[in-house]
Amino acid sequence: MKLYQFDLAPASKRVTFFLKETGIEVPIVQLNVRDGDQFEEPYNSLNPFHCIPFLELEDGTVISESVAICRFLEETFTSSKKLFGKTSKERAIIEMWDRRLEIDGYIPLINGIRNKFERYAGKVLSGTRNDLPQVPAIAKRGIDSCRILFERLNVHLNMSSYVAGEALSIADITGYEVVQLAIAIEMNFDEFKEVKAWHEKLDRRFKLDE
Repeated sequence: MKLYQFDLAPASKRVTFFLKETGIEVPIVQLNVRDGDQFEEPYNSLNPFHCIPFLELEDGTVISESVAICRFLEETFTSSKKLFGKTSKERAIIEMWDRRLEIDGYIPLINGIRNKFERYAGKVLSGTRNDLPQVPAIAKRGIDSCRILFERLNVHLNMSSYVAGEALSIADITGYEVVQLAIAIEMNFDEFKEVKAWHEKLDRRFKLDE
């Protein structure tokens, strides 16, 4: 089993934080996606989506997408921490929040960043090189979508220690990266006090062992 990562990528960071929290260990191979390693063989054949991270199993199966990788690892390895939940109710609530954070925050902001900054010209879609033009309005729409998300999340976090309850879950890892993306796209979210306090708490936790 090998996990292919690029430590600077938001999706890779989600898996990194998951591994830290659960104590699961897997061999890691670093690919520099900025240099296009993912388009070279054997990586091109292993993962034709050309996105990082992806997990290669011993039987040759390749799993891409960070949450799918984390779910597989949690169900495969023994760990005292279950970041996807221990009961059907917990699992449903965690998945609900994780999906909401992705749909309203993570995906709009990723698209916004790729359409705002010149360094992503020719790379507006993850895992591709193409001549699609950058559209600045997509960046604004991403910020607007995230602002609505933060308004709702701010109220929720006033009543809950973590996104999906009183224990950290995969939804918090996704949410942390949403805030990191908001910072990267230069979004001002100072008015969301609960979101900022929660992010700062996670920031201290995730960076503790660095």
